[in-house]
Amino acid sequence: MEFAQFKEQMRQTFGLDLNSYKENQLRRRLTGYLARLNLPGFQALYARLQSDRNAYEAFLDFLTINVSEFFRDPARWTELEKEILPQLLAGKQGGLKIWSAACANGAEPYSLAIILKELSPFRPHRLLATDIDKNVLEQARQGRYHPDAVRHVSKERLKKFFEPAGNAFVLKDEIKKMVTFRQHDLLTQPFEEGWNLIVCRNVSIYFTREAQNQLNSKLAKSLARGGFLFIGGSEMIFNYKELGLERARTSFYQKVAGLQEVKR
Repeated sequence: MEFAQFKEQMRQTFGLDLNSYKENQLRRRLTGYLARLNLPGFQALYARLQSDRNAYEAFLDFLTINVSEFFRDPARWTELEKEILPQLLAGKQGGLKIWSAACANGAEPYSLAIILKELSPFRPHRLLATDIDKNVLEQARQGRYHPDAVRHVSKERLKKFFEPAGNAFVLKDEIKKMVTFRQHDLLTQPFEEGWNLIVCRNVSIYFTREAQNQLNSKLAKSLARGGFLFIGGSEMIFNYKELGLERARTSFYQKVAGLQEVKR
């Protein structure tokens, strides 16, 4: 089975769109994966994934980059805490509707929960965190982190919101219960709309330009007017004006118009 055939079979069987990943990068990683499993080629890998659900879950684990930490890129998180979230809170009476897309081990949505707990502890915020990988979502629900993952957490926050547990830190329930985790595929599944803030960081860099454009369009459409999209420091949306967005500051785009208004 050729690489192209493998990708098509994965799409037909599992609904997994490997064509949206950068081809050379994906082929190189999968070749290493075949060697690690001591498999002769893509046909053998497909057969294993088709017959063994655990093998497929392990494949998703490998495919997704599940590296994250609390307040990754601290300067941007400070801007979120001091500028973006206060602006959103000031313009809304109730709670905010926030989505952490491709949340990996949960450090990102829990970082959001900590900030919201401090800024507006009594508002009924909705904080949804999604990822394609069920295994990493289960890890996220446990809220247990290696010291490296909390290196940007202040001593005050570490003491207030975490419990030490051997060589790890476990989030207290008051933070864990603020986040709802759900499996979701950004490439193939529909998006809910009306979000005040979407955090989707360091995800699109693994996708083709076409997939990036499709993702950015869907994210922009999913934002409520006045809502913000928070992306990674190495990512950029070049056609943001076409999507009804304006660049508020580094890594932050605000929705100022709907697509129909932009097309007029």
